This record gives sequence, structure tokens and C-alpha cells, in this order.
Amino acid sequence: MSIEIGNETDVRVAEHTLVHLARFVLDRLGVHPLAELSIQLVDAAAIEQLHLRYLDEPGPTDVLSFPMDELRPGGGEEDPEPGLLGDVVICPQVAAEQARRAGHSTAEEIHLLTTHGILHLLGYDHADPAAEQEMFDLQQRLLVDWRHSLDSAEESAESTGSGETR
Repeated sequence: MSIEIGNETDVRVAEHTLVHLARFVLDRLGVHPLAELSIQLVDAAAIEQLHLRYLDEPGPTDVLSFPMDELRPGGGEEDPEPGLLGDVVICPQVAAEQARRAGHSTAEEIHLLTTHGILHLLGYDHADPAAEQEMFDLQQRLLVDWRHSLDSAEESAESTGSGETR
């Protein structure tokens, strides 16, 4: 699985953590292991331009998703196909403000937005209440499971004495 991270901002982001999260989400959803994903971190001005250009909505937003090959989650009767999943574009400045209002860290908000963006690439949406509930429930489950996997890996590293953690 190819996951590219581009950070065009001055905000320091643990890119390896985003790659780990994206790989976890894609694996959990049965996306083909040869799928390609790009995650771009941009400033408020850049995401505002994209927001206006593609959604005709003014102002910066937190995350935008640009699907490419319309890949869908695996697990059905058909095997998942390799291809270009698409681009997730995140604005860390907007994420920081949302994190402050939500009472958690900017990193946690960026993790949420990464997961949210990937779900959009896979066809999930929140246009109506039922679809929103499905998407947000899945998003929450994926984040909880990912964090649990990090905790388990950390505990395993501590018990083996390797000392390596996230």
C-alpha cells in the first residue's frame, strides 16, 4: 500500500503516525494492498481555495477528499481492486481550532480528519441522518480500534524490553 504524506504547512505533524493510521483504516476496510493514497496538509488559504473551487463554498474547511478510481471497501463478494484511492487534504490550522473547541489535541483532530477523509474516498457520506450515523459510528470504531492497537503494541514492546514505542 502506497501512502504519501505532503506537509505544505509550518505545522509539525507526526507523518509516520498518519501513515500508520491510514494503513490501519484501509486494512480494516479491506482495501486492496496495492491501493494508493495521498494525504496533503495545507494552510487555511490553500484549503479555502479548494473549498470554493470544488464545493462552491467560501471559507476554509477542515478536510476535503478527492476520490480517483472510486474504490470501495472490500469484504463483499468481489475482491477489492488495486488503484488510486485519491487525495485527502487537511488543514491543521482549522483542525487546531476544532480540537480546542472539542477539548482534545490537534493530533487527535488530525487523526479524526484523516479517518473521515479516507471514509469519504471510499464512498461514505453524511448527506442524510442515516448515512451520517453510519459514517460517524464507523469513524469512531476505527479510531478506538487503532488507538487500542497502539496501546497493545506499546505494552508488547515494554514487556519484551525493546523500549520502542510509537
